[in-house]
Amino acid sequence: MAMIPDMQSTLLCDDVRQERTGKFILIGLFDSLGSSRFPFRHPRMFLVTRWCSGEGRFEQHTRILRPDMSTLVAEGRKISVKLPNAEATATNVELFLNLEFHEPGTHWVEVLLDGDIKIRFPLRVGKVAPPPGQAPGTDAPGPEV
Repeated sequence: MAMIPDMQSTLLCDDVRQERTGKFILIGLFDSLGSSRFPFRHPRMFLVTRWCSGEGRFEQHTRILRPDMSTLVAEGRKISVKLPNAEATATNVELFLNLEFHEPGTHWVEVLLDGDIKIRFPLRVGKVAPPPGQAPGTDAPGPEV
Protein backbone atom coordinates (compact mmCIF):
# COMPACT_ATOMS: atom_id res chain seq x y z
CA MET A 1 0.00 0.00 0.00
CA ALA A 2 1.32 3.45 -0.93
CA MET A 3 2.02 6.03 1.75
CA ILE A 4 1.65 9.58 0.35
CA PRO A 5 4.89 11.53 0.83
CA ASP A 6 5.39 14.96 2.36
CA MET A 7 6.88 17.78 0.34
CA GLN A 8 10.07 18.66 2.17
CA SER A 9 10.94 21.66 -0.04
CA THR A 10 10.24 23.45 -3.31
CA LEU A 11 12.58 26.16 -4.60
CA LEU A 12 13.04 28.27 -7.73
CA CYS A 13 16.59 29.03 -8.86
CA ASP A 14 18.76 30.06 -11.81
CA ASP A 15 20.84 26.89 -12.01
CA VAL A 16 21.38 23.47 -10.39
CA ARG A 17 24.55 21.41 -10.26
CA GLN A 18 25.12 17.97 -8.81
CA GLU A 19 28.34 16.86 -7.15
CA ARG A 20 29.82 13.40 -7.63
CA THR A 21 28.60 12.60 -4.13
CA GLY A 22 25.02 13.24 -5.27
CA LYS A 23 24.59 16.53 -3.37
CA PHE A 24 22.74 19.26 -5.23
CA ILE A 25 24.02 22.84 -5.48
CA LEU A 26 21.29 25.42 -6.08
CA ILE A 27 22.45 28.73 -7.56
CA GLY A 28 20.50 31.98 -7.48
CA LEU A 29 17.39 31.23 -5.40
CA PHE A 30 14.59 33.70 -6.16
CA ASP A 31 10.90 34.42 -5.65
CA SER A 32 10.50 37.37 -8.02
CA LEU A 33 11.42 38.55 -11.51
CA GLY A 34 11.47 41.97 -13.12
CA SER A 35 11.47 43.51 -16.56
CA SER A 36 11.26 47.02 -17.99
CA ARG A 37 8.85 45.84 -20.71
CA PHE A 38 6.08 43.30 -21.20
CA PRO A 39 5.74 40.73 -22.51
CA PHE A 40 9.23 39.45 -21.69
CA ARG A 41 10.96 36.09 -21.82
CA HIS A 42 12.81 34.70 -18.83
CA PRO A 43 15.52 32.48 -20.38
CA ARG A 44 15.66 29.66 -17.82
CA MET A 45 14.30 28.73 -14.44
CA PHE A 46 14.78 25.58 -12.38
CA LEU A 47 12.23 24.18 -9.94
CA VAL A 48 13.66 21.77 -7.36
CA THR A 49 11.36 19.60 -5.24
CA ARG A 50 12.22 17.15 -2.46
CA TRP A 51 9.77 14.49 -1.25
CA CYS A 52 10.12 12.44 1.94
CA SER A 53 8.28 10.26 4.48
CA GLY A 54 6.32 8.30 1.91
CA GLU A 55 6.41 4.97 0.16
CA GLY A 56 5.41 3.96 -3.35
CA ARG A 57 5.31 5.43 -6.86
CA PHE A 58 3.73 8.80 -7.56
CA GLU A 59 3.57 11.39 -10.35
CA GLN A 60 4.60 15.02 -9.94
CA HIS A 61 3.26 17.72 -12.25
CA THR A 62 4.08 21.45 -12.21
CA ARG A 63 2.11 24.41 -13.55
CA ILE A 64 2.99 28.10 -13.70
CA LEU A 65 -0.08 30.33 -13.91
CA ARG A 66 -0.71 33.95 -14.85
CA PRO A 67 -2.23 36.31 -12.23
CA ASP A 68 -5.76 35.18 -13.18
CA MET A 69 -4.78 31.79 -11.65
CA SER A 70 -6.19 29.88 -14.63
CA THR A 71 -4.14 30.77 -17.75
CA LEU A 72 -0.95 28.74 -18.14
CA VAL A 73 2.45 30.34 -18.55
CA ALA A 74 4.01 26.87 -18.63
CA GLU A 75 3.30 23.29 -17.72
CA GLY A 76 5.99 20.80 -16.81
CA ARG A 77 6.18 17.22 -17.95
CA LYS A 78 5.00 14.51 -15.59
CA ILE A 79 7.85 13.33 -13.34
CA SER A 80 7.96 10.02 -11.53
CA VAL A 81 8.49 10.07 -7.75
CA LYS A 82 9.74 6.72 -6.45
CA LEU A 83 10.13 6.11 -2.73
CA PRO A 84 11.08 2.51 -1.89
CA ASN A 85 10.59 3.06 1.86
CA ALA A 86 9.52 5.71 4.36
CA GLU A 87 13.15 6.76 5.04
CA ALA A 88 13.90 7.46 1.36
CA THR A 89 13.85 10.89 -0.29
CA ALA A 90 13.27 11.86 -3.91
CA THR A 91 14.68 15.05 -5.40
CA ASN A 92 13.35 16.26 -8.75
CA VAL A 93 14.93 19.03 -10.84
CA GLU A 94 12.76 20.57 -13.53
CA LEU A 95 13.94 23.09 -16.14
CA PHE A 96 11.67 25.69 -17.76
CA LEU A 97 13.07 27.52 -20.80
CA ASN A 98 11.96 30.83 -22.34
CA LEU A 99 9.00 31.48 -20.07
CA GLU A 100 6.93 34.33 -21.47
CA PHE A 101 5.35 36.70 -18.94
CA HIS A 102 2.67 38.92 -20.50
CA GLU A 103 2.04 41.28 -17.61
CA PRO A 104 3.40 42.30 -14.22
CA GLY A 105 1.65 40.85 -11.19
CA THR A 106 1.64 37.84 -8.93
CA HIS A 107 1.98 34.64 -10.92
CA TRP A 108 1.51 31.24 -9.25
CA VAL A 109 3.59 28.07 -9.19
CA GLU A 110 1.68 24.87 -8.43
CA VAL A 111 3.15 21.45 -7.72
CA LEU A 112 0.73 18.53 -7.87
CA LEU A 113 1.24 14.94 -6.76
CA ASP A 114 -1.05 12.41 -8.42
CA GLY A 115 -3.32 15.29 -9.45
CA ASP A 116 -3.63 16.87 -5.97
CA ILE A 117 -2.12 20.30 -5.38
CA LYS A 118 0.58 19.96 -2.72
CA ILE A 119 1.79 23.56 -2.85
CA ARG A 120 0.88 26.80 -4.58
CA PHE A 121 3.20 29.73 -4.08
CA PRO A 122 3.59 33.23 -5.55
CA LEU A 123 6.14 34.28 -8.15
CA ARG A 124 6.10 38.07 -8.18
CA VAL A 125 6.73 39.58 -11.61
CA GLY A 126 7.33 43.33 -11.51
CA LYS A 127 7.91 46.21 -13.86
CA VAL A 128 11.29 47.86 -13.25
CA ALA A 129 13.11 50.85 -14.72
CA PRO A 130 15.46 50.00 -17.58
CA PRO A 131 19.16 49.88 -16.66
CA PRO A 132 21.00 53.20 -17.12
CA GLY A 133 21.88 53.77 -20.76
CA GLN A 134 19.28 51.31 -22.07
CA ALA A 135 16.25 52.63 -23.88
CA PRO A 136 12.88 51.24 -22.74
CA GLY A 137 11.57 48.51 -25.03
CA THR A 138 14.92 46.97 -25.93
CA ASP A 139 15.46 43.24 -25.59
CA ALA A 140 17.92 43.17 -22.68
CA PRO A 141 16.44 41.34 -19.66
CA GLY A 142 15.63 43.37 -16.60
CA PRO A 143 17.01 42.76 -13.12
CA GLU A 144 15.18 40.67 -10.59
CA VAL A 145 13.07 42.62 -8.10
